[in-house]
Amino acid sequence: MTAATRVVVATANAHKLAEIARLVDADALGIVLVPMGELGVPSPVEDGATFADNALIKARACASATGLPAIADDSGIAVDALDGAPGVRSARFAGEDADDAANNLLLLVRLAMAGADTPERRRAAFVCAAALALPDGTAHVEHGRMEGHVVDAPRGAHGFGYDPLFVADATTDERTNGELAPEAKDAISHRAVAFAALAPRLAAALGR
Repeated sequence: MTAATRVVVATANAHKLAEIARLVDADALGIVLVPMGELGVPSPVEDGATFADNALIKARACASATGLPAIADDSGIAVDALDGAPGVRSARFAGEDADDAANNLLLLVRLAMAGADTPERRRAAFVCAAALALPDGTAHVEHGRMEGHVVDAPRGAHGFGYDPLFVADATTDERTNGELAPEAKDAISHRAVAFAALAPRLAAALGR
């Protein structure tokens, strides 16, 4: 496998790596997605004000450190009743070392404190910014969004993050993202929209 076929992904999350591989159709492009940790790239400080800022920070750090094309995403959930929180703090909502369970619990607590006790009062959206950075400094960002609402208890074993709490408007029933099969979630997700837009840019950058 040549270096030209490798693309660094700015994540240590195995679930996200597998999802991104599906979304960009890595096999069809003839590329191998390599997590940043496997190449010794430390996680950069994500101090951007927006999802796009953080996605670019991560992608550029990986491209600079490895000399390879790099892709990254920054995504999270924005809840209307919480004035858009957790937003860019989604992964760290309950603290810098918080896990999914802690973040989910805090979200439910905050919604209860806000009196958001119906689906209409629990409106939310998953938001994603997907970035591609090349060693020459070129960069691109694409965006995706999935509207829906937060339920009152986690359901389902699929997905990660806030998936067990979120029901997308695009579903035909009340299944959460955590209850959807991966291919069903891929068809409607914010990350799918963003990476579908980014994939042609990645293909062009690799001469595919």
